[in-house]
Amino acid sequence: MAEGHSLPGHSVSATPRPFSDLLGNPVTLDDPASLAAVDDFVGGFIACEARAGNVLEAAEDPSPLVQAYCAALHMFAESREGAPNARPFIARAQAGAGRATAREQRFIAAVAAWIDGDITGAITLHEEQVQAHPRDLVSVKLGQYHCFNRGDGPGMLRLALAALPQAADVPYLHGMVAFGHEQCHRMREAEASARRAIAMCRKEPWAHHAMGHVMLTEGRLAEGLDFMRSVSDTWTRLNSFMVTHNWWHVALFLIDLGRDAEALAVYDREVWGVVPDYTQDQIGAVSLLARFELAGIDVGDRWQDVADRLVTRLDDHVLPFLDLQYLYGLARAGRPEADVLRQRIEAFAPTAPADTHDAWVRVCVPAAHGLLAHARGDMDGAIDGLGLALPRLIEIGGSHAQRDLFEQVHLDALVRRGTERTLSAAQGMLQQQVNGQPESVRLKRQLDRVYAGLRLPAAS
Repeated sequence: MAEGHSLPGHSVSATPRPFSDLLGNPVTLDDPASLAAVDDFVGGFIACEARAGNVLEAAEDPSPLVQAYCAALHMFAESREGAPNARPFIARAQAGAGRATAREQRFIAAVAAWIDGDITGAITLHEEQVQAHPRDLVSVKLGQYHCFNRGDGPGMLRLALAALPQAADVPYLHGMVAFGHEQCHRMREAEASARRAIAMCRKEPWAHHAMGHVMLTEGRLAEGLDFMRSVSDTWTRLNSFMVTHNWWHVALFLIDLGRDAEALAVYDREVWGVVPDYTQDQIGAVSLLARFELAGIDVGDRWQDVADRLVTRLDDHVLPFLDLQYLYGLARAGRPEADVLRQRIEAFAPTAPADTHDAWVRVCVPAAHGLLAHARGDMDGAIDGLGLALPRLIEIGGSHAQRDLFEQVHLDALVRRGTERTLSAAQGMLQQQVNGQPESVRLKRQLDRVYAGLRLPAAS
């Protein structure tokens, strides 16, 4: 670790080097002044803080790792501009890689693979990196990101656990471990790891996020709401995804608890409008507005402001998980561009990179048909399209809580179709959900409606 650099909540025991990042990893630098920008990227990325973007202040430094970090930052735009904007940086990184360390060379190669759409290759490089350099937590977190986007919870967990013996002093690693456990449905382990992270550093928003997942999954709704609000004072200087997403989780608890007005207030104050042109902020808004309406909450004209931003996404096709939510948001707003996006998804899917081809063709295309049908009142079309997609939905990535939106839309279509067959199917799904989340006012309301349609007494 370079003198004067540290992470909050812990000390680093690695041997100091003239040019090392704040985790003790040696860094090849042409301009010593760039070390502060490197540390901002490393510390900011693993802590979900906006200062990660400060690496662009060193963009003129030809140091290979600096250029690779700038390339990665552009890719996180998750838009069609991401790869073109990243390519000049990764080209400079590759040109200088001969004078970089083996760790830096592997990271450069991993970012280059990402830009080229070779996600399997990128993950393999991140897995190799954690074995050789377990304190390269930027590589660990980036590898987890790729695994997450393909629904690979075990891969996320493996990466984080491999780093743990050499980086247990870093609270943010325990947050990564926690979310890996949660995505593998290992709730006890997830909670223990999240609580350890928070004990080391109270401002650990990724660990807060993991705890929110655990408590939502286990039906600990009031407890989850209280917990998230109790740590929300620390959600400062975060990147827009992290701050809006943690408040998104707060809103989910409020919706389930039947506190509709409070949930809408959280949306208006904390979820929409932080960085409204950013993809993750947009899909957070879409998924929350959709959940409001599925729970019977009137959202007024809120769809229109979001749709004004979504019309720029018709040619993105970065991740199927994103495109589906752009499509649904446009359709809910009544925008004709929803048809354009559906057609472009169908045209793009057969040409998608090998890594994501099946997710686009076998999941995204039928789900797009189902979502568009639901938004336009065609419940048969919604049931058919989403029914084809749901068994393989994990392939488009996202978390369990995020993918639940598509399951809620499918369930709503079954209820609104209103036949004996569809209501019976809905009853089986809803009753199991109520059994697991007895505090949920939202689910109880939906189940009562189904029992009325089935001419059965409401469950006690």
